[in-house]
Amino acid sequence: MIYGIGIDLVENSRMDRIIHKWGEKFIRRIFSAAEIAYCTRYAHPATHYGARFAAKESFLKALGIGLGEGVKLNDIEVVNDENGKPVLVLGGEAKNRIEMKKITKVHLSLTHTKNYSTAVVLLEHD
Repeated sequence: MIYGIGIDLVENSRMDRIIHKWGEKFIRRIFSAAEIAYCTRYAHPATHYGARFAAKESFLKALGIGLGEGVKLNDIEVVNDENGKPVLVLGGEAKNRIEMKKITKVHLSLTHTKNYSTAVVLLEHD
């Protein structure tokens, strides 16, 4: 049964401006070391940061909460499985919420163009 669905859209140029303004302070506050390593290997890292930021926001929306309601964005990590499929790895309060709400499956889809990055998260429970 579906518990919740979330979607988010990020303007890549806005993400690029934020990164240039706040630099490492912003990046390390939001993204894991693995996410940073993944994004910085591309010519346009803001596109990949944008997709991961959208995934984090989408997860919160699927839970029915917003920023500042207990889950930190760096508790939500996007990694690729052995086939390259993006998946969410949850820690801290994000993991606690999933367990508390008895969510059994977390689905993630990402896409991006030159201008936009988007993500959809679907949460299921029995």
